[in-house]
Amino acid sequence: MKAGERINDRYKLIREIGSGGMAKVFLAEDLILERQVAVKLMAYNFHNDEASIRRFKREALSTTELLHSNIVNVVDVGEDETPYIVMEYVEGYDLKEYIKAHHPIPYKKTVNFMTQILNAVEYAHRHNIIHRDLKPQNILIAHDETIKITDFGIAVALSENSITQTNSLLGSVHYISPEQARGSMATKQSDIYSLGILLYELLAGHVPFDGESPVSIALKHFQNEIPSLRDKDASLPQALENVVLKATAKEPEKRYQSVHAMKEDLQTALSSDRTREPKFVPEDMSDDRTRILKPVIPPKQKEESEESAPVDEKTSAKKKALNRSQSVKTTKRKKVLVLIIIFLIISVLSVLAFIFSQPQEVQVPDLAGLTTEEALTELETLNLGIGERVEQNDEEIEEGRIIKSNPAAGSTLRETSEVDVYVSLGKMPVTVGDYEGEVYEESRAELTDLGFTVERENDNHPSIPEGDIISQSIDSGEEVIPSESTMVFTVSEGPEGHDLINLTGYSLEGVERYADDYNLSVTITREPHDSIPEGQVASQSPEPGSLVYNGSRISVVFSTGPEEPEIISFDRGITIEYVDTQEETETENTEENGGTQPEEIVEEPNHIEIYVDDAENTYDDIYREFDIYEDTMEIISFSVLEDETASYRVLRNGEIIMEESGITPNN
Repeated sequence: MKAGERINDRYKLIREIGSGGMAKVFLAEDLILERQVAVKLMAYNFHNDEASIRRFKREALSTTELLHSNIVNVVDVGEDETPYIVMEYVEGYDLKEYIKAHHPIPYKKTVNFMTQILNAVEYAHRHNIIHRDLKPQNILIAHDETIKITDFGIAVALSENSITQTNSLLGSVHYISPEQARGSMATKQSDIYSLGILLYELLAGHVPFDGESPVSIALKHFQNEIPSLRDKDASLPQALENVVLKATAKEPEKRYQSVHAMKEDLQTALSSDRTREPKFVPEDMSDDRTRILKPVIPPKQKEESEESAPVDEKTSAKKKALNRSQSVKTTKRKKVLVLIIIFLIISVLSVLAFIFSQPQEVQVPDLAGLTTEEALTELETLNLGIGERVEQNDEEIEEGRIIKSNPAAGSTLRETSEVDVYVSLGKMPVTVGDYEGEVYEESRAELTDLGFTVERENDNHPSIPEGDIISQSIDSGEEVIPSESTMVFTVSEGPEGHDLINLTGYSLEGVERYADDYNLSVTITREPHDSIPEGQVASQSPEPGSLVYNGSRISVVFSTGPEEPEIISFDRGITIEYVDTQEETETENTEENGGTQPEEIVEEPNHIEIYVDDAENTYDDIYREFDIYEDTMEIISFSVLEDETASYRVLRNGEIIMEESGITPNN
């Protein structure tokens, strides 16, 4: 399959984004749901392997049960021209790339990454699914640093063909458990061992065991102890190294009994309560003591007494006479026999004298590790001598001592023969190259393969890129013995940076002064803040303590003081009823004619006072005052803060005639 082709008329392949011994992974477009997905296709060399195809399908279907935020979600499984698995596409990079780009990783971030990985594996183990191939290449990191584990179950099909599919194990042998390296079945404890190697790599930046071939690396997993992390990083908490040591114990029963137990131990590894924790040493569960066994005592045998039978006197007399006649014959025979024996003895002595007069055959002793003088003394006791002396380099035998002999130890030689010896010149020296400006990880791998101990020191440099070598402790051109030499590389961390201080409460002048001191650019915005006074910094980006470099840009937000509350205005109409309070008065006006005028009606007004209690008024002050002569409609305008209410009161001629409280814009 190649880019542009379609799987099941639904998934259009865009480009290849990964490959392994058993499958290839493509970025594809889901034409139905219009989204990007990752499609894994079984490799063609497995197409005729029915067992692998069967396992590929079965394991792919089983992973659809694993619905977890830290496991890549399988969205479809099927078969077109080849079996395939469709998974969510995680945009980011794998853990191997992240370690290479970001080492050293802070301990807290390492614990966070590892906790996410353990959550995923713990969930899978609860569903009785063992990953069997945990490695950084199978762990993806999204841009928001969310961990996603992939390839669940596929390693089962892979492991069935591990004998013939050698290349498929090359990426995994660095993380393989001792029992898997011996050919035993993988268990949940095997996953825990791989998790321990993962944690080691996160802390150290490299795997604990490396070698020239997969076989040599696998042998180290069950023969060699895990190299000490604290020897390279003395600031590493012992409790954190202990998590690695316990997870990578050689015997499965000495490791964590569950991923959950490992997670709980990891989450407290940086706690101050564990600062004095001793180094973890696996408990010796063997019992090799010599025991004294009581011997089995056989039953005593009964002595049997011999019964002598009486001999007849006549028979005894006859026997005596016969014995006398036979005695004469026996004496003659003895004389002949003695002559024969004497002849034989003389013959044997003659043969032995001839044999011992000849050079004898002796075995060549083991001369390895002896000096030439010591070897000569050893050979002379056997009537042998030293022949040719050959000098050559050797990585194990020290200079001036014998490596081997020819013939080899245990061979048979006649006395007076000579034995050739090979004498060590010591270890082969190596001419050191010039690594300044080279990539640290590549140089470290090269020197480690030669037998050097490589250490790293970090420093800032204005022009050398991060991760490249600034200087080396052994000058180029110098000849040294790799196994006896430690190369210390000073590695660039890029331009010099510093931890950003907490600018909260700083004034504009203080921020500008700080930015000038460290050559920083500042972006300024302003926002209301309830507690920070106006004109002072309320927040910043990056956070305090973040590493920033000269020329970097930071953002600060200045407070404009508390936010002014929003006042809501609304109107309410009321009708004020007029009450007739008139009185009939009789006015006697004297007319010219002296008569009396009729009664006259005088209208009296109602005096109205309105009081309002809201955001702008109180009952202490009259809101509005007027007189009415009839029922009157009046509009009252209220102003309230959000979630607050208003009230009013109406007095007519000094008496309360209307009153209402709890008034909101909505009622």
